[in-house]
Amino acid sequence: MRKLAHALEKQRMSFDSYFVLAGLAALLVGLSKGGLPTIGMLAVPLLSLFMSPVKAAVLLLPIYIISDVVSVWLYRKDFSAANLKILLPAGILGVLIGWLTASVTSDSAVKLMIGCMGVGFCLNTWLRKTPQDKQAVDAKKGWFWGTVAGFTSFISHAGGPPFQIYVLPQRLPKIQFAGTATLLFAVINAAKILPYQLLQPYSYDDLMRAADLIPFALAGTVAGAYVTKKIADIWFYRLVQAGLFAVSIKLIADVVL
Repeated sequence: MRKLAHALEKQRMSFDSYFVLAGLAALLVGLSKGGLPTIGMLAVPLLSLFMSPVKAAVLLLPIYIISDVVSVWLYRKDFSAANLKILLPAGILGVLIGWLTASVTSDSAVKLMIGCMGVGFCLNTWLRKTPQDKQAVDAKKGWFWGTVAGFTSFISHAGGPPFQIYVLPQRLPKIQFAGTATLLFAVINAAKILPYQLLQPYSYDDLMRAADLIPFALAGTVAGAYVTKKIADIWFYRLVQAGLFAVSIKLIADVVL
C-alpha cells in the first residue's frame, strides 16, 4: 500500500509540474500574440521538458489559434494594410511550399538559415555608423520575406524573424507593427490547420490538453496587448531587436550544440 501511495503521489506531482509549465507556456504564447514579440518562442522548450518538441509544437497550435482570435479583435483597427496586401498571400504561399516539401525539408537547415539571417540583421543594425534610413513598403522584399515567414512558420514555428527583418526598417508605430504581425500570423496559423491535420492528425487527448490551457493563453493575450500599448515606442523596438537576436542565437544553438 505504501508503494502504491508513493507511486500515486509521484504521479500527482509530475502532473502538477506539467500543468504549471504547460500553463506558463500557454501564457507566454498569449503574451506574444498580445503584441510582445518573440517571447512565445520559449513555449515549445518549456513543454519539451515533458514531451518531444514535435508533440509540443502540435499541442500548442490550437493555443496559437485561440489566442489569434482574441488578438485579431484587439488589433482589428491597428495594422498596415499596405504590408498585409503583400504579406498575407506571400505567407499562405510559404505555408503551401512548406506543406509540399515537408518530407524533404531539414528542420535543422531551416533553423540555421533563419538564425544566421536574424543575427546578421541585428549586427548590421547595431554596428552601422549611420542610422539606416526609414524604408517604404516594398512589394519584392515583402513577397520574399512573407513567403519565407510562412514557410519557416510551417516547418519550425519560426516565422517571426523573417517578418521582423522585413518590417523593422519601416519603423512603423509600435501598435501598427504589433497589429500587422498579429493579423499576418493569425492567417498563417489558420492556413496550417489542414496540412498539420493531414500530416499528423490530432487525437482527442491532444485537443483536451489544449483546451485546459486556453484560459492561460487568453489572459496572456489581453495582458500582452495592455503592456504593448503602455510601453514607450523606443523600448518596444529595443525589445523587438533584442528578442530577434536572442531567438536567432537560440535557433543556431539548437542546430550546432
